[in-house]
Order: sequence, then C-alpha cells, then structure tokens
Amino acid sequence: MHIQYNDKELFQLISEGNESAFRLLFRRYVPELRPLILHLTKAPAITDDIIQETFLRLWISRDKLVEIENPHSWLLRIVFHQSFSYLRKQAVHHKVMDAISTHAAAEEHISTTEESIIYHSMLKQVSIAAAQLPPQAKRIYLLSRDKGLKIPEIARELSISPNTVKNSLVRSLQFIRKQLELSGYLFPTLLIWLLTA
Repeated sequence: MHIQYNDKELFQLISEGNESAFRLLFRRYVPELRPLILHLTKAPAITDDIIQETFLRLWISRDKLVEIENPHSWLLRIVFHQSFSYLRKQAVHHKVMDAISTHAAAEEHISTTEESIIYHSMLKQVSIAAAQLPPQAKRIYLLSRDKGLKIPEIARELSISPNTVKNSLVRSLQFIRKQLELSGYLFPTLLIWLLTA
C-alpha cells in the first residue's frame, strides 16, 4: 500500500475490505483528528475512544464508502457527532451551542440535530471567508482543499514555486481564521483546515 493513494481511492479499497488501506487511512488521519477531538472535549481520556469509534463506524459502513464524495468531511461529521455526544452527556455542550446558535444557518437539507446545525454553520462561515480571498490565493486554496492536490502538485500546475504555494495557503488560513473570529467563531487553524477539506 503506497502513500500516493488519495482519500477517495482509499475509501474505494476499504469498501472492498482492504485492511491495508484501512490502516493507511487510520495513520493518515489520527494525527489530525486527535488534537481536534481533544480541543472539543478537553478530555484526553475520551479522545482515543472517539477515534476508535470513528474508525469502527467507517469499517462497519465500508459498503457505503464508494458513495461518499468528500471522505474528509464525512470523517469530520462522525468526529463532531461523537464529540458533542460526549459533551451533551457531560452537560457542558450548551456553552458551545450558546456561542454559535446565532450563526446557525437554516438550509433546506440540514438536519435539525445540534451536531448538524453546528457543523453546517461552521462550514458556511468558512465558505464565506474563503470566497473573499484574492483570485490567485483562492485558486491555490481550492486546488488544495477541493482537488486534494499537494503543494508540489499545485506548484507544477500553476508554474510557481512550492514556497509560493505554501506561503499562500498559510496566509489564506490566517485570513479565514481572522474572518471567523470577527464573526464570533474562535476556532484553531486545524479545525478550519479540516472543515474546508
């Protein structure tokens, strides 16, 4: 199993029962998901449980993975659900709800569950901020986030240096984070990165 498989390809392999692909996806995502879950729950002891539950759900649902267009967002939904379920049980999740309830978007296909309201509200705010990026920065950002291209691939496609791509992505994330903070959203850069992936 080689690292050049993208998430969609790994989901396809996992849907066929490929355990090597499952292990590769796990190793790829755990370093990103662990700090996110810890930030949400503030509970180191529960973090690994949520990670295990997330990947258990993925494996159990592997026959449906081929239908998923955005594996990153799909995994993030599960992480949010598990994290907020924990917070609800701890009777502290309402603090988060109070902080963002005024920003929750009423969309046609949105679920009425608290987790979905939170998730879609944050997605909408990130999209609004990303739309304000300068043309070149937006193009680099979308190639990274929507197409999943790596920095060297974006550099080749746009005929610019990898350093230029990297600096542009860093500035774009900083700009998006600043715009979210101005709207009352206080998220770590990691969370913004995951939401837009």
